[in-house]
Amino acid sequence: MTEISLAGKVALISGGARRIGAEVSRRLHAEGMNLVIHYHSSEKDAHELQRELLEKRADSVMLVQGDILNVAKLRNLVQETVSEFKRIDVLLNNASTFYPTPIDEADEKQWDDLLGTNLKAPFFLAQAAAPHLRKSRGCIINMADIHGDRPLKHHPIYSIAKAGTMMLTKSLARELGPEIRVNGIAPGAIMWPENDMDEMAKQRIISRTPLKASGNPDDIARTVLFLVKDAPFVTGHVIPVCGGRSVML
Repeated sequence: MTEISLAGKVALISGGARRIGAEVSRRLHAEGMNLVIHYHSSEKDAHELQRELLEKRADSVMLVQGDILNVAKLRNLVQETVSEFKRIDVLLNNASTFYPTPIDEADEKQWDDLLGTNLKAPFFLAQAAAPHLRKSRGCIINMADIHGDRPLKHHPIYSIAKAGTMMLTKSLARELGPEIRVNGIAPGAIMWPENDMDEMAKQRIISRTPLKASGNPDDIARTVLFLVKDAPFVTGHVIPVCGGRSVML
């Protein structure tokens, strides 16, 4: 099998400045890709990551700030990518919001926010990027969640949104083939939420996985690289990266 080189190809990553997004950015950059990293409020993280990567390869990373709930901004994000690097080969829909919305307390603003970042924005960003991805025969990767299949208690809106992300992946694979492949990744216990989850809760989750361990961001980054580089006949699938948690009750 001929080795596929990613050198000089371009990835547009929403929410790519921190946590899993930053690790994916590092992995794709190490393969020779040029990056457009979108961020919303993580300006300090974004500039630190850009400096880190530019030290390794000059003129290879551009930052774009924007609110992905604004559809016009999504079109601008694609236009700025093409203006800077003349192409798009990979779109990674990674940006997300996550917080509890118990049914007795949830409101319309939370619905619009969670559905907007996790479902609406990926759809319209894919729409904007599709003409350029067709030219490069590129791919789209959507960051889903195992809770799109197994709802998380007290998080009904988030779970609904991620279920939509899974169907978005399958629908776009049908709509955009054969030129564009579309796949998703459903992380499990990779990085803990930033709301001070207690240690007992973490251990309870880990105990319910066949591998009895949590993962790390590089597990996701390597899966992204596989879908980008080594999976030319894979489309319409959402890969769980969860230590087997998705097969447990």
